[in-house]
Amino acid sequence: MSIPAAVITVSDRSAAGVRPDTSGPIAVAQLREAGFACADATVVPDGADAVAQALRDAIAAGARVVVTTGGTGLSPRDETPEGTARVIEREVPGIAEELRRRGLADTPASLLSRGISGVAGHALIVNLPGSPRAVATGMSVVVAVAAHVVHQLEGADHA
Repeated sequence: MSIPAAVITVSDRSAAGVRPDTSGPIAVAQLREAGFACADATVVPDGADAVAQALRDAIAAGARVVVTTGGTGLSPRDETPEGTARVIEREVPGIAEELRRRGLADTPASLLSRGISGVAGHALIVNLPGSPRAVATGMSVVVAVAAHVVHQLEGADHA
């Protein structure tokens, strides 16, 4: 049985239908390729309230791995980390640190990502930046650790 996962794209423009979601499908494809059960990405507008609600909805629907794309920068409506912080119970800073480190190979702007990661109940939540390139790079980190995190949250012993 594959682990249920969800992708949430956070973008005012994509939520309004002005711009297609180009990042969410990349995350979905990589999760599916890694063996996770993942529906198409959900798109929500920017803002902490929208992000927190979408995360709660994904977890309530059974997702054990939830990846967000977008809303991690410095623009006034970039509040994905704030919304995520309302939901996570324990932060897992090493994932976010590694995402920024790997992104630095592509662009110094990766240092501006405020994305966080952590666990809520039995689910791992990871914030990725909104650029397709950052998502493609970051998903390798997510899929490398996600199954292990889920098993640990279930009480499994360290492998």
